[in-house]
Amino acid sequence: MLNRRHLIAGGLAALGPVLVPGLARAIDLAPKFQPQEVTFDPRYVPGQLVVLPRAHFLYLVTGPGRARRYGVGVGRAGLDFTGTATISVKKKWPTWRPTEEMIDREPGNYERFIGNDYVQPGGPENPLGSRALYLFKDGRDTYYRIHGTNAPRSIGRSVSNGCIRMLNAHVQDLYQRVPIGTTVTVL
Repeated sequence: MLNRRHLIAGGLAALGPVLVPGLARAIDLAPKFQPQEVTFDPRYVPGQLVVLPRAHFLYLVTGPGRARRYGVGVGRAGLDFTGTATISVKKKWPTWRPTEEMIDREPGNYERFIGNDYVQPGGPENPLGSRALYLFKDGRDTYYRIHGTNAPRSIGRSVSNGCIRMLNAHVQDLYQRVPIGTTVTVL
């Protein structure tokens, strides 16, 4: 549940560059990672998402040979999803719990989750940020997400545990543009 503190902090985060001058420096992105309309491979159909992890871009195909491009952070080597999936769930201010594999790989980073069923509530401190699009393959959750981030400097880098990260403002824009059932291809 979104409480008053999360509502205020989320609003300030969304307006950070306007209201909090110090925050603007934290989310400055290279111009190539800002959302923009670009030409794109005409083989992909409008409405489809295509992710090019090595380039750190996510494309929302908007028309034949056209797409809206966003900068993203992606999974470290060996931790990334490839293939085709479907967005089967969308959540605002999602809750989060690391997978058991994440806990096993980095127990020091996730010790508050060891030996319990704690789930971090949604809010500005949550690693999934303000929105999450859940990727399913053959009707099963892949545990990979396209989501916001509370680590904006990770955009344009390969640092996550496999998910595709976006700035919160960018994932909010994408969230309203894509319905459940959208095809996502990660190359």
